[in-house]
Amino acid sequence: MFDWLSSSADAIATAPKLDGAQLDPLWALPFVGLLLSVAFLPLATPHFWERRFGTVAVFWALAFLSPCATAFGLPTAIANVLDVLLLDYLPFILLLFALFVVAGGIRLTGNLVGTPATNTAILAFGTLSASFLGTTGASMVLIRPVIRANQDRVYNVHVFVFFIFLVANIGGSLTPLGDPPLFLGYLKGIDFLWTLEAMLRPMLFSSAMLLGLFYVIDRIAWNREHHEVRAKSLVSRQIRIEGLHNVLYLMAVAATVLASGIWNRDGMVSIGLGLEMPVNGLVRDVILICIATLSWWTTPRPIRVENAFTWAPMQEVAMLFAAIFITMIPVLAMLRAGFDGPFGTLLHLVSTSDGQPVEFAYFWLTGALSSFLDNAPTYLVFFNLAGGDPQTLMGPRALTLLAISAGAVFMGANSYIGNAPNFMVRSICEERGIKMPSFIGYMFWSGAILLPLFALNTLLWFL
Repeated sequence: MFDWLSSSADAIATAPKLDGAQLDPLWALPFVGLLLSVAFLPLATPHFWERRFGTVAVFWALAFLSPCATAFGLPTAIANVLDVLLLDYLPFILLLFALFVVAGGIRLTGNLVGTPATNTAILAFGTLSASFLGTTGASMVLIRPVIRANQDRVYNVHVFVFFIFLVANIGGSLTPLGDPPLFLGYLKGIDFLWTLEAMLRPMLFSSAMLLGLFYVIDRIAWNREHHEVRAKSLVSRQIRIEGLHNVLYLMAVAATVLASGIWNRDGMVSIGLGLEMPVNGLVRDVILICIATLSWWTTPRPIRVENAFTWAPMQEVAMLFAAIFITMIPVLAMLRAGFDGPFGTLLHLVSTSDGQPVEFAYFWLTGALSSFLDNAPTYLVFFNLAGGDPQTLMGPRALTLLAISAGAVFMGANSYIGNAPNFMVRSICEERGIKMPSFIGYMFWSGAILLPLFALNTLLWFL
């Protein structure tokens, strides 16, 4: 038996990654099926979805794993799944878990009322803070106060849609701490301050346009509210923050993520079955678990009770995104294959016949794929397609890098799965009784509001 285990571990350790150049586009069907399930099942069979979304996630994961094991061998299937779960999914979900626990221990008390001015001010603050706390951190800190401020309003869904647009996505544009793609660029040699200098104008323009539009929409909605709701805005404000020590934990999370990226990534540690993990990643994950544990222990229980803190949103995100990461394996493999893979024809759109970059194509293609795939590896694909040399990309091809960066960060707002906090915000809102748009309904919002905005960005910066 030990010989069998040893040979199995060796087979997994030596199994190759999927070669995207050899894959048929049909391998993307489980990923597409999962997206369609997330889009339509909550509408068609809401009670089934609430009780069985985990079953649906497992089904689509197996829809990829079973054919993969048959076609390429069980060791290859296991190796590819463990690789994505340990190196991509685990850091993603542990960071989300730590921020969810820590932010759930911060409670804004008082009689804050979601007037148009108040809501706009909170969204503006969240947009700016997202570049320093990260889009996930800012979203987890602010979503509950925004819910409480607007819980008595009948017309409030637009508040949370714009929250996702601004705080969960576009706000993370100014530093590598804001969003994972920019952090990857920093690790590849892009200067920390280059992001601020290059992204400042597109970010401020986009944010100002969205905040102005939001205020108009919110003012119209506010005028439709019952007079009893509007009368609450006349009461003097008494605001107090409980669990303030958790802000230190938030700073510790941001510092941990930043330090893990700067740390030498060459060191590896064996975790069994012939698998290895980067030392810096393992240390980071352990520290994040410790921070979450400390926050749980040191935060008085009544704060979380009054915050209506439950694990349901975290469970839904963890299960669905595990399936998303697994079914995404062949799609990313085909994308990484570049011009030799099934997406080769599409990738030829980003350069002219003489090899010159087409910036608007970089912006839209990076953004379109980042709307549904993990925007971090998508950013890396186009970063490498553009040459991959940081000095060149910050110099003569700075506009190309700007297009890639803006596409990856901005267009994560196009769908619920475009960026990590989008789905979490939706889950927290629905758990608190707010009827959020469906997957397709949300894309109607983003299509009507964001696509024209991105077209303006194209005219201003990329043509």
